[in-house]
Amino acid sequence: MLEQQLVNALSLGCVYALFALGFTLIFGVLGVINLSHGAIFMVGAYAAEQAVARFALPLWGALLFAFVFCGLLGLAVDVLVLRPLRARNAPHLIPMIATIGVAIILNNSVQGIFGAESLRFPPGLVPEDLLMFGGLQLTALELGIIFLSFGLMAALLLALKKTQFGRALRAIAESPKAAYLVGINVEGLFFFTSFAAAGLGGVAGVLIGLYSNALFPLMGQPMLHKGIAVIILGGMGDIRGALIGGLFLGFAEVLSVAYIGSSMRDAVAFGLLFLILLVRPKGLFGRLQERKV
Repeated sequence: MLEQQLVNALSLGCVYALFALGFTLIFGVLGVINLSHGAIFMVGAYAAEQAVARFALPLWGALLFAFVFCGLLGLAVDVLVLRPLRARNAPHLIPMIATIGVAIILNNSVQGIFGAESLRFPPGLVPEDLLMFGGLQLTALELGIIFLSFGLMAALLLALKKTQFGRALRAIAESPKAAYLVGINVEGLFFFTSFAAAGLGGVAGVLIGLYSNALFPLMGQPMLHKGIAVIILGGMGDIRGALIGGLFLGFAEVLSVAYIGSSMRDAVAFGLLFLILLVRPKGLFGRLQERKV
C-alpha cells in the first residue's frame, strides 16, 4: 500500500540526505567537490563491520567508531591533499582530480584487504521485530535510520544557524579571505569541516550497509553519483537543498520500484531530477553567483 511505500522511501531518503549533507558541507565551506566522499562512505561501512566482528562493539559503538574513523580519514585527505592545493591556489578542477585519485586508492586498498566479495554484518546485530504504527509496519532498523538521520541533520542545522561556530562557517562559505581578516581561524574550520563531513559520510555508509545487508569495495560509487545529483538538485552548497534533495531521490526510487519496476529505478529518479533542473537550473535553493575569494 502507498503509506507503507512512503515509510520505506523515508528511511532510504534519510540516508541519501545524510550522505549529501556531508558532501554539500565540504563544497559550501571549502569550495571543493570531494569525489573521494563515496569511497569514505564505503570505508565507514567496513569500519563498522570490523568493529562489530573483531571487537564485539554494539551497534551504537560501531556507528561512533565509523564516524571517528572516517572523520580522521577525511581530515587526512584535507591535510595531505586539499591543504597543499589551497596553498598553491590551484584551480577548482585540480582538487576534483586529486580526490578521484584518493578514491581509487581507498577502493583498491579495501579490495586488497577484504577481497571483492560482499561482506555482511553479523546476524542479530539489529533486532528484527516488526513495529506497528496505525497499520504501518516498520522494522527497528528503519525506525533507527529515520531517527538517527534526522537527529544528526537537525543537530548540524541548529549548529550552523544558532551558534557562533555556525556563523563562522557561513562567513567562510561566503568569503574565506574576509573571514580571515576578521579573526576567524579559517584553516582550523576547514579541518573541522573535513572531519565532520567525512564522519557523516561514514555513518551513512553504515546505515546503507545495514539496510542492504551487503558491503563491497565499490558500494560508494553509485552513492557518489546520487550525492552529486542531490546537491545539484538542492542547490550547490545549500544544506536545506541537500536534505530535501536526498529525500526526493529516496521517494522517487522507492515509488518507481513499487509501481513501475526495479529495472527503471535509476532512470525514473534521475529523469525527474533532469526535468526539475530544466525548470530551475540553479537547483531548489541555489543562487547564480560565484563565491568570493
